[in-house]
Amino acid sequence: MRAAAVVISLFASVLVSSIALAQGWPTRPVRLISPFAPGGGADITSRAVAQKLSISLGQQVVVENRGGAGGMIGVDIATKAPADGYTMVMGTIGPIAINPSLYKKMTYDPIRDLIPVSQAANALNVLVVHPSLPAKNVKEMIVIAKARPGQMNYGSSGPGATDHLAGELFNVLAGVKMVHVPYKGGAPAMLDLVSGNVQVVFSTVSTAIAAMDSKRVRPLGMTGSQRFELMPDLPTIAQAGLKGFEVNNWYGIFLPAGTPKDIVARLNGEVVKALAAPDVKKRLLEAGIVATSSSPEGFTAYVKAETTKWAKVIKDAGITVE
Repeated sequence: MRAAAVVISLFASVLVSSIALAQGWPTRPVRLISPFAPGGGADITSRAVAQKLSISLGQQVVVENRGGAGGMIGVDIATKAPADGYTMVMGTIGPIAINPSLYKKMTYDPIRDLIPVSQAANALNVLVVHPSLPAKNVKEMIVIAKARPGQMNYGSSGPGATDHLAGELFNVLAGVKMVHVPYKGGAPAMLDLVSGNVQVVFSTVSTAIAAMDSKRVRPLGMTGSQRFELMPDLPTIAQAGLKGFEVNNWYGIFLPAGTPKDIVARLNGEVVKALAAPDVKKRLLEAGIVATSSSPEGFTAYVKAETTKWAKVIKDAGITVE
């Protein structure tokens, strides 16, 4: 009986401490880890959200860029931080939903080690082709690709990146065989597309916009679930005829596992309000990013569904990364 009383006492003590922590949070600056270099979509989104949170939380939210290993270094740091609400991370589709199926050994488990707070944004990607490819829409491109198995190349920002997997998903759903050509980033891939060394790229809008405006590449469709507000006449790839194709290059806020539920709920509410602010939405849209948000439960379900989806694509395509 005495041992049971001790256990109950300890549990009650931990519960009271957790509630007290949540009620007083935050009492000092909070850091938001952006697991990529400054200037990219995750960084832009992180800074837009952090600026609003600094006001609503009454404490400075500091963006800390910890890039490397396709975002995995920054995410790993977040998973090992104290679960007290003072460290969050802008997780993205790569290190959260794709990489667990690409790498045999990872230093963290996104499902086990993180709590999804809210989705934050979708960095829009667009399917663009070289003008020499006589395809004016997605259906025509599929016909051409089927007639040229193994002869059409698509560039990407690197093995396992979202634009790489978009190409593999396209191959699977369209029943074609385009050859993957990896580069050390989206910009070099776009340069080679403009030069005609590759025929196709599933590029971020921010990387492709200049080449599209100058007609050096031809856009055929948006890769995600929605059209781009600034190009309303351009359909999604699914709307253009390839049903089931959807690649949302998403970002979202995560906390270390074990963070008190009251803090998760408070942060979710403030993040949702920040992303709904007109100036934030405008700032992101100008960078080809669409602000979005969700409940912790909704985002958790979405992350699990995305993890399952990309695990199948990676397995079916036989993709491996050393």
